Amino acid sequence: MNRTKLIHLFSVTLFFTVSFSSVYAQETKESGNDLLLKETIYKENKIKVLNFSLKEFDALFFEYFDKKSNPGLILTKEEYYKYTIKIAAFSDRLAALYPAEKEIAAANKKKWFAETYEDYLVYKASQKK
Repeated sequence: MNRTKLIHLFSVTLFFTVSFSSVYAQETKESGNDLLLKETIYKENKIKVLNFSLKEFDALFFEYFDKKSNPGLILTKEEYYKYTIKIAAFSDRLAALYPAEKEIAAANKKKWFAETYEDYLVYKASQKK
């Protein structure tokens, strides 16, 4: 297997691993405004994200985690949801690329859609301790 395929395989594996191991993936009630914002972002970005290469997705995914882990940076609600919803939308592409993993991709999409800005703010507050 060449290096590029190994990197992509690693990225996809990391995506699934991080998706299932998120401490903040609890289901919470979210406001109707958040749901509307998420749906709007999804509709605006779905086709673009479905055409992402794995390299483009990797860049998005790692950019999100870099920004999330930066204690000096707090994303706005819209910025935060642009990352999480784009990651969720990429699950549709993964389901098409890896039909045997369709259920896992659907679960990942649901998980990323369930991410809330409030949980993100709690996480950011915990970084300051």
